[in-house]
Amino acid sequence: MEKVWLKQYPAGVPAEVKTDVYPSLVALLEESFQKYSRLPAYKFMGKSYSFSQIDELSRAFAAYLQASGLQRGDRIAVMMPNVPQYPVAVAGILRAGMVVVNVNPLYTPRELEHQLKDSGAKGLIILENFAHTYQAVQAAAPIQHVILAAMGDTLGFLKGAIVNYVVRKAKKLVPPFELPKALRFNDAIAAGRNKTFTAPAVGPDDIAVLQYTGGTTGVSKGAVLLHRNLVANVLQSEAWYQPALGKVPAGEQLVTICALPLYHIFGFNTNMMLGLRMGGCGILLANPRDLPSVLKELSNERFHSFPAVNTLFNALANHPDFDKVDWSHLKISVGGGMAVQQATARLWLEKTGCPICEGYGLSETSPVASCNPVDVAAYTGTIGLPVPNTELALLDDDGNTVPNGQAGEIAIRGPQVMAGYWQRPDETAKVMTADGFFRTGDVGVMDERGYFRIVDRKKDMILVSGFNVYPNEIEDVITQMAGVLECAAVGVADEKAGEAVKVVIVKKDPALTEADVRHWCEANLTGYKRPRVIEFRTDLPKTPVGKVLRRELRDKPTPATAR
Repeated sequence: MEKVWLKQYPAGVPAEVKTDVYPSLVALLEESFQKYSRLPAYKFMGKSYSFSQIDELSRAFAAYLQASGLQRGDRIAVMMPNVPQYPVAVAGILRAGMVVVNVNPLYTPRELEHQLKDSGAKGLIILENFAHTYQAVQAAAPIQHVILAAMGDTLGFLKGAIVNYVVRKAKKLVPPFELPKALRFNDAIAAGRNKTFTAPAVGPDDIAVLQYTGGTTGVSKGAVLLHRNLVANVLQSEAWYQPALGKVPAGEQLVTICALPLYHIFGFNTNMMLGLRMGGCGILLANPRDLPSVLKELSNERFHSFPAVNTLFNALANHPDFDKVDWSHLKISVGGGMAVQQATARLWLEKTGCPICEGYGLSETSPVASCNPVDVAAYTGTIGLPVPNTELALLDDDGNTVPNGQAGEIAIRGPQVMAGYWQRPDETAKVMTADGFFRTGDVGVMDERGYFRIVDRKKDMILVSGFNVYPNEIEDVITQMAGVLECAAVGVADEKAGEAVKVVIVKKDPALTEADVRHWCEANLTGYKRPRVIEFRTDLPKTPVGKVLRRELRDKPTPATAR
């Protein structure tokens, strides 16, 4: 495929970037620790943590891991939200030559057991709020080294004690657990300070991270991300974001809101690693679903970058406290993880003056594969252009490139593409082509300028009387209604048509009726695309990252409260 998209690149963004600048993420981190040592790397609950502090703490943690008998290449699971111990643990694991296994803290015991067994993790660093989950599976998935963190660990004696008391006793966010052999995080750091750290040689082809896929389509698989994959994507993203980040006033430190979970690849590489590379400060938000607390925190900060998913942009923009935050310094709002909807993008631009720049990527691509130019003035409805060093192709079921203008499965080739799925050569073979393209399972089209647009996931496509109906289209139309907060479309069995469209709607206006929705759909959708079933609910089931779980809407019966 001709790289027609290169003609649309903003001025100053190269077609290729040199991705072998660092032999590993470790080299990238150590350069930043030295270069920006006096600057704040993170803020959490009002306290700042400098690059030199993260350097010292992570070095001590790496020394502790080595002294514990763990070996280079061992997998260490990290099960924490956005707290300071997370970047410290990650940097320590990587510096010790070990592999980070990112674990969603909200996993059920069944999901956690699968991931610990599948990865063969020998260590687990876990926030005590979720220790009861591990306790439920420790007999089935024993871990040699369990390290317990607490919310207030790094906040100092007095503030830390108060925060831990509130979390444990007042808010009762730490269910009872018994892990008598576990070591406290601060004790591990203290032990490591008394040990000698020996830096192993870590190279580009060493495994840095096992990033497990969401598991919403079956068994969760570990994407093997090498050091060179993650380094490449940091440098690709940095080059792509420059037209916007160059607007940050000279001498002012870049400040990014870390609302995305850092254990998710979008937050891990595009927030944490990119921020460290650029000498930025990340504002850590442990619970982005607590919107009043998030907005209160933001009201105290001057920030430039806000990566998020559509559901968070939408929820914040509709919150009554939104205008208490100073959004005037915001230079870039990157949307990813799910489709950005036009109504959300329009409202965000109206309220902040900063357009949402939608990108696209996956766990398997470290994650960024494409993005809209960051100097766009408004919502485009596309996932943008392939980023530097990256090719996107559209394939049919036989792996052939489809003719221009036709929909096909998006396939990606570039230095950020994973090495494969952990211990699953059969699953790797299903998604990797002979010439190195990763088949995403997403259906897309490309216009004459080289902009790509997601039509939908192949598995989510609804087949109505032989016609393809894509949920994203239905959702985008319905969310433009004034009374709709958010919605999701799925396919349900239908005797006549095989499948019919069902939509589940969360109201913004309580007066919204089914008749209103049907009238809107009649005006905006052709007959076979119109929903046969309309439900109203108070919320939509979502992953912790904010993706709507369409599967649950298909599989679970309608609640009694739905209409």
